[in-house]
Amino acid sequence: MPTSELTQIFDSLLAWLQRPHTPWQLTVIGAALAAGALAVRLLRPWLEAADRRWQAGGSWLRRLALPAVVLAVLLAGRAILAQWQPTHLVNVAVALAWALVIVRAIVHVLRYAFGTRTWVASFERAISATAWVIVALHISGFLPDVMQLLDDADVTLGKSRLSLLMVLQGTAGIAAATVIALWVARLLENRISGDGRLESSAQVILSKLVRPLLVLVAILIALPAVGIDLTALSVFGGALGVGLGFGLQKVASNYVSGFIIVLDRSVRIGDVVTVDNRTGQVTQMTARYVVLRSADGTESLVPNETIISSTVVNQSWSARQVRGTVAVQVPYSADLEAVLALLTELAQAHPRVLAEPAPMAVIKGFAESGVSVELHYWIGDPEKGRLDVASDLHLAVARAFRDRGIEFPFPRRDVQLLGTPGDRPSA
Repeated sequence: MPTSELTQIFDSLLAWLQRPHTPWQLTVIGAALAAGALAVRLLRPWLEAADRRWQAGGSWLRRLALPAVVLAVLLAGRAILAQWQPTHLVNVAVALAWALVIVRAIVHVLRYAFGTRTWVASFERAISATAWVIVALHISGFLPDVMQLLDDADVTLGKSRLSLLMVLQGTAGIAAATVIALWVARLLENRISGDGRLESSAQVILSKLVRPLLVLVAILIALPAVGIDLTALSVFGGALGVGLGFGLQKVASNYVSGFIIVLDRSVRIGDVVTVDNRTGQVTQMTARYVVLRSADGTESLVPNETIISSTVVNQSWSARQVRGTVAVQVPYSADLEAVLALLTELAQAHPRVLAEPAPMAVIKGFAESGVSVELHYWIGDPEKGRLDVASDLHLAVARAFRDRGIEFPFPRRDVQLLGTPGDRPSA
């Protein structure tokens, strides 16, 4: 580019900056930026507390505060300056502030609704690029022409006209409604799970209902908004019903069974249950299965339908106490009263054995080699396992018997010879 043209452009820019209305617009923009920075600094403790209280994921209020305050000051300044001078520069700043607010809000909603997934980052970049392209077209004045060009690319289907602009607007509307519904559902789920006044079963059923209901409502609102008649979906609804009746009956059965389990409170999170030859603690309840964590750390995914149709042994149904037994034999020569007292004392000394119901040692019967004695005890935390308590008590009994000289009887056979070979009569 020749030097003369550069000089001409520089002179034009300098002349534009020296116009009487330009300093006032720059002052409004600078005041908006300063107000945004000051507001974020002063309101930072309150914004962080609000983020924690709402459990909305990250510092989204603090991130939105800066562009929101800047936008508010710009709108107010533009309204005042428009009374006596043009506001072209402020209009550009307002468009940029709007874009920043929208991009940050959409990015937060995506991150919170879908979590830290790999495809979310790609969508964030695409949304940011789209928003800035729209802002650039708006500032340059080409946005109406681009929208008209998209609207001209149309096809006629019967009596309906379908253009590329309508498709893009409908897709964006449905996607926005669905994402907002997922964001609100995630927010409500966190609030429900953090409410200590609700039981775990109530929290599970409310969490299961919130997400599908909000998504359904969002779609029902978005479809008429983009010009789609809901009556046209009746055929699709009938086909979906047939598909659920034949191909997806197991999925539907598990889903309905999950709600039945939660409503009748037959199985709750934290219960220790035995179902289908699997024993473990219920750690999670989903729409399709229940997670059982066994004492060895393995997890079993039991379908909800199996729990409904099978016999479930719930060790925590009415009370969490579980009884354990230690069976031993003592010789007939032992002091049985002292043995019973010793066993009871050993059980009371174990930290996981409950004081109420109190441990009790009883004589079960007289066996062939000795007296059968049983020690009954109760624990209140069966989810931690029962084998370690039984092992500790068996070891304690063996040590106590050894220290007191009490022997464990063992089977013994006495063979008596009634005579010798010489005593037999000769043939």
